[in-house]
Parts: sequence; C-alpha cells; structure tokens
Amino acid sequence: MSTHPILRGLLWPLSQAYGAASLLRARLYRSGLLRSTRLNGAVISVGNLTTGGTGKTPMVLWIAARLAAEGKRPGILLRGYQGLGHRGGDAAASDEARLLATRLGPKALVAAGKDRWAQGMRLEKQGIEWFVLDDGLQHLQLARDADIVLVDSTIPFGGGLLPSGRRREPRSALARADIAVITRTQHSPAVESLVRRHTQAPIFFAWTELEGYFPLGAGAAAAPVSPPEKTSHFAFCGIGNPQSFFDDLRRWGFHLAGTRTFRDHHVYCEKDLQAIERAAHASGAQAMVCTEKDIYNLPPAGFREMPAAFCRMGLQLNDPESFWREVLAAIASHRGGAAR
Repeated sequence: MSTHPILRGLLWPLSQAYGAASLLRARLYRSGLLRSTRLNGAVISVGNLTTGGTGKTPMVLWIAARLAAEGKRPGILLRGYQGLGHRGGDAAASDEARLLATRLGPKALVAAGKDRWAQGMRLEKQGIEWFVLDDGLQHLQLARDADIVLVDSTIPFGGGLLPSGRRREPRSALARADIAVITRTQHSPAVESLVRRHTQAPIFFAWTELEGYFPLGAGAAAAPVSPPEKTSHFAFCGIGNPQSFFDDLRRWGFHLAGTRTFRDHHVYCEKDLQAIERAAHASGAQAMVCTEKDIYNLPPAGFREMPAAFCRMGLQLNDPESFWREVLAAIASHRGGAAR
C-alpha cells in the first residue's frame, strides 16, 4: 500500500534520518567496530532492501531443496519476534516457520529466534553444517558466506526509505550482494539497469509458478486438484505484497471476482472468515482462494458455505545451474576454499 503524497512529504525528514542511521550501522560493521558472529557451517543469506514480500520464502525453499538434493541437511534460520500468532492463550509458531517445516519435512531443520547465531549453534550440535538465513540482508549480527538480495521488479526500491516508503536501507546496500535476483519477472532490462548501478554482482531473474491447488481442510497429505475451469474466485491473503498474489493468480488463468487483503502474518478469527465469505458472495464468486502461508493462520472451523482452496507456489529461475554455481563460488570466496 502506497503512502499518501502529503504524508510522504511529512515523513521525508524521518526517512533521511533513517537512511543515515542505516548507512552508519553498515559502516560500523564493515570497519569492524561492530563485529558479526560466525557459525562453523556455511551461511547463505536471502534478503531484500524493502519491507513486504519479494519472494524470500520461495527462494529459501528452493535453496533448501537444492542442498537436500545434494545430500546436505540444511538449517533454516528465521527471526522469531514477528509473525507469532496467539489463539486461545497459546503462542503459535510463525506461519513461515510452519510452512517451511511442512514443505521440507525431515530434509531440513527450522529454527526461529531473535538471536539467529544462538539458534544456529543449537542446530550445529545436531549436525547441521549448512544454513539458510531468511530475511538476512539487514541481520548483520550474523556473518554470511553468500548474500543473495532479491529485488521486486514491480517496485524495485520501495518508493523511498522508511517510514515514507518501503525501503529498509539506501540503494547502496546492494553493493553487499554476492548475487542479485530480480523477482516476479523473466526479463526486465530497465530494472536490471537500475540494479547494475549499485552492484557488480551477477543478476538473475525469478518468478513464481503454481505448483498445486489444494482444497482447504483436505489434510496435509492431500493431493492437489486442478483449479475448476470457468470458476470465479474471491482471493484473500495476509502477506507482505498481496498484489503480487492477485497478479500471479490472473497470470495462472484465474478469474477474480474480488479481493480482500489483511496485514502481513494476520491471524484470522471467525469474524474475519464470515466477512470474507460475505464479500465473496457479494462479488458473485463461486469459490475462494488464499496463499499457502494463510492456511497456518486460519481458525480450525474454516468456512461454512463457499468452497475454498489455497495455492502452493514454487520458484523458477532463468538459469538455475549458473545461479547455484555463483552461490557456491561466493561461499568458497568467503571461506577461502571450495564449497563442499
């Protein structure tokens, strides 16, 4: 959601102060006055410059699956102070942690906590030697061996620095990237040119593909079904970049009668579901659809009248083998030897 121009102008001085503080922090780490702690295992960071979704979770899944395919059991390090829902007085694991754990199963271990070095040390005691640091670009407390920075092709630099825009750091932070990935597109010379001004890192492109359409309530072991043809859907979600989900649905051939958005990591209540169902009926939709992340925040009772499903997404890279070679080369460069 964009900030109103007048409010953006009022927030501009705060954005300048925020940007200066971000630059100072990065310089303190670069100079060694602030020190990063290092794990014994290799750390692959997946991050971005902006708030909201740029496709980090699909990228984390891709990397973890690639490591598992090569016989390595990775550990996924998530921040643990956001995305904790409370229902019935009990704290629930974050939607992202539950999604990753479900999708990866025994192939990986998932750990969440504000001190990701401590979480990594705990996983090392369980034999983990490879780590994927989720949302790691600004987490300079933990040293990394490969820095992958994702840039959303639809709004590359977030419309400005926080709080007037969505960007967490000045564009110059792209210089820390070992690899840049422009997401939500297969080809974008204009965005590539913008990114190239700030980094000499190799640039790749990535986009999401529909991997499965699953009826809600069918169970974790259920097989995907084909999206019903000529069915009008009402789409809803509580993610960082909801418009990207709606755009993906249309690209995949869905007809959307209407949409509804909630804040990122929104924990739905019964009243939310009733409101969504009323809006879906009013739009003329015949079914409802959400993201895979949303299902971990839905109450057990589910919807009462209209059928609903979720979409499972996968990441596609324009040149996956070259991308992986660059990841391993970055690790070897940082660790002074071949990545094993």
